[in-house]
Amino acid sequence: MAKLLITGTHGAEDPTRASMPFHIAKGAKEAGFDVDIVLANDAPVVLKDAVRDSLQGVGLPPLKDLLQFAVDNNLRVYV
Repeated sequence: MAKLLITGTHGAEDPTRASMPFHIAKGAKEAGFDVDIVLANDAPVVLKDAVRDSLQGVGLPPLKDLLQFAVDNNLRVYV
């Protein structure tokens, strides 16, 4: 099985870029890839409950839904 490591570096100041690693990971997982996510720089702040629940990127599902998909599918998130 192919493996992907997706890196996110943006936090709450840019909801679209902050959500993108989780959105890409969701698509990759649904396509059959083994996926891990790395959050660096400003990105780890998106894991805080208040931030996670308030972020939604342009044209993307809410971050809380994307993160729930990651949890439900046992995606590893490294901080």
